[in-house]
Amino acid sequence: MAWRRLAKLVVGSTVVSLVISGPVWAIQCAPYARQVSGINLYGNAWTWWGSAAGQYRRGYRPQVGAALVFKRGPHMPSGHVAVVTAVVSPRLIKIEHANWAPRGARKGGIQRNVAVIDESPSNDWSEVRVWYSPVHGFGAKVYPVYGFIYPGTPPAERLAANERRRGRAGAAAHGRGDEELALLTIEQRRAASH
Repeated sequence: MAWRRLAKLVVGSTVVSLVISGPVWAIQCAPYARQVSGINLYGNAWTWWGSAAGQYRRGYRPQVGAALVFKRGPHMPSGHVAVVTAVVSPRLIKIEHANWAPRGARKGGIQRNVAVIDESPSNDWSEVRVWYSPVHGFGAKVYPVYGFIYPGTPPAERLAANERRRGRAGAAAHGRGDEELALLTIEQRRAASH
C-alpha cells in the first residue's frame, strides 16, 4: 500500500508542477526573436541591447528583420524583444513577438502583424505604444525602448541560407532576385517558401 501513496504523491506533485510552471507550449520573447531574426543573443530581453554592442549594428530607425528592444520596468522586469516584419511609415511598424498577452489571456503565445507606433517627441523610437486587441486600438501605456538591433546577415542572404539548410532549392528557385527578397516582409517570405 505504501507504493500507492508514493504513486499518488508523485502524480500529485507532477500536476502541481505543471500548473505552476505553465504549459509546455509557452515560448518566451527572447528565444522566439532569436529564431525569427537570426540575431544570436541570449539572456533577458532587456540585456540584448548591451550584448549587441560590437556584434550587431544598433540604431533608432526600424528595418525589416531588426529586433526592437524594450527596456525593463516594474511591469516588464525582463524587458521585451520583438521582430520588425514591416515598416508602414516612419512612425508605424508591424512586429511579431511572443509572450505578450492582454490581461487574463494565456501567456507564451505568438502574435503576428501587431502594429507599434512611435510616440517619442523626437521621432527616435525611444517610446512606443503597442496595438491592444481587446480595445481595438493602441494601448494606453507608453513603453520605453532602447532601439533596434539589425541582423548581421542581410535578409535575402539569411532567407537563402535558411532554405539551403531546409534542403530547398533556395531563393533562385522562386524566380526572385536578392533585391526583391530584401523587400519582402517576414510574413511574405514565409508564404513564398511554402
